[in-house]
Amino acid sequence: MTALAAYGGLFLAALIAATILPAQSEAVLAGLLVSGNHAPALLVLVAGTGNVLGSLVNWLLGRGIERFREARWFPVGAASLERAGTWYRRYGWWSLLLSWLPFIGDPLTVAAGIMREPLWRFLLVVSIAKFGRYIALAAIVLHWL
Repeated sequence: MTALAAYGGLFLAALIAATILPAQSEAVLAGLLVSGNHAPALLVLVAGTGNVLGSLVNWLLGRGIERFREARWFPVGAASLERAGTWYRRYGWWSLLLSWLPFIGDPLTVAAGIMREPLWRFLLVVSIAKFGRYIALAAIVLHWL
C-alpha cells in the first residue's frame, strides 16, 4: 500500500466517522500502526485532522438546519430539538469534550452548530477531544506491540 493510499484512507475514514454517517476510523488507525510502515505521529495527525473536519461538517449542518425545523420531512421533531438545546445550554461548550464518544459525540457537534457555538471555541475543544482520543489509542496500540 502506498503512503498516499494509507494516509488518504485514514483521513477519509476519520472524516466520515465524525459525521452522522457510521464508520470506524479507530480500526484503520490501529491497523496502520501495527503495520509499522508509517510514522505514528503523522498517523495521529492525519486521523485527528480528518475527524475534526468531519465534526466541522456536523457543526455546519447544525448551523443551517434550523431553517428546516418546521418542514414536514424534517427527521427531528421540535420537542427533540428543544430538549437538545436545553441540554446544550445547561452543560454548554464543555460538553464538546465528549465529542469523541460514539453515539453521543456526533449529535453534540450538530447541537453546537444549532446553538451557534463560536467556531473558534468549537474547533479548539473538539480538537482537544478528538486528538486526545487518537493519541490514547496510538499509545495503547504501540504499547502492546
